[in-house]
Amino acid sequence: MLSKYIYIIILPALFITGCTNQPVTEEVNLYTARKEHLIRPLLDIFETDTGIKVNIVSAKTKVLIKKIIDEGKTSPADLLITVDAGNLYKAKIRGISQEIKSDKINKLIPENLRDKEGHWYGLSIRSRVIMYNPKNVDSKEIMNYEDLANPALKNRVCIRSSSNIYNQSLLASLIHHNGEKSALAWAKGVVNNFSRDPKGNDRGQMAAVVLGKCDVTLANTYYLGKWISSKKDTEREYAKKIKVLFPNQDNRGSHINISGALVTKNSKNKANAVKLIEFLASDKAQEIYSKQNHEYPIRPNIKVSDVVKLWGYPFKMDSLNLTILGDLNDKAGKIFDIAKWK
Repeated sequence: MLSKYIYIIILPALFITGCTNQPVTEEVNLYTARKEHLIRPLLDIFETDTGIKVNIVSAKTKVLIKKIIDEGKTSPADLLITVDAGNLYKAKIRGISQEIKSDKINKLIPENLRDKEGHWYGLSIRSRVIMYNPKNVDSKEIMNYEDLANPALKNRVCIRSSSNIYNQSLLASLIHHNGEKSALAWAKGVVNNFSRDPKGNDRGQMAAVVLGKCDVTLANTYYLGKWISSKKDTEREYAKKIKVLFPNQDNRGSHINISGALVTKNSKNKANAVKLIEFLASDKAQEIYSKQNHEYPIRPNIKVSDVVKLWGYPFKMDSLNLTILGDLNDKAGKIFDIAKWK
């Protein structure tokens, strides 16, 4: 009887584990607004180091947030990675994130680069800087973001639309530092200096400067890095004809933003999602990512790419907590509308 009893217990176990002939695999499901080729090298290392498989769904931020909401409790998403604290804030207020508690993450990621309530965390830094044609502009004219509203720059500024989250976050920072009245005056001043109606992406604005359609623009630093390291002769030549200026170095520092991550509210693999954030914030991952993508690491002890060093590093960064950029996003949108910034 004893041998029969043992046989009955073992048989189902053999059936469950043996019918697929495959070991159970740990996994984490990542929804990302960052292009897969930018983060895949890091994810490959994570998979090798941990044995946790990373499944990826890539799309624009708005699409991913809507997808997670529509999927509800059945959503397979464990982690959302996207750009800009404004986007991370919007994801949080739409109820798709959860607080995570990790002493390791809190130690690795500076307080100003993470949500005050622990819902999202910055993984890389970018600065929205002034880029200009050195043949037509004296750098002393554009030492601060506020200078872009100077009438001396009339018909000389090209810039992205007010619907762009990068511009919304920059204006939110100006609201925080200077007040709504001053922020509105600035937005109106910049509109009066437009050389053309807003259109195109950051690279489009940079190309407009190089091609003489305007003299000054705003763009994220890493786009110039992509030009400098490009395989295209045209882009490398363009890079030689434009200069970077880090604004507000004599006062609060240049505006910064992040790419970052949050764990979804209905994550089925929360522990693995937290492990992935911890890995992406580690020294090892930070150095690889900053060198490959020409973004800034979240800690000053990490080496940056030689390309990034070309235009100056380190520089003084605005230290405001990036949660503020989300808090003030609606006000920024209203000010853009009043200023008639298209």
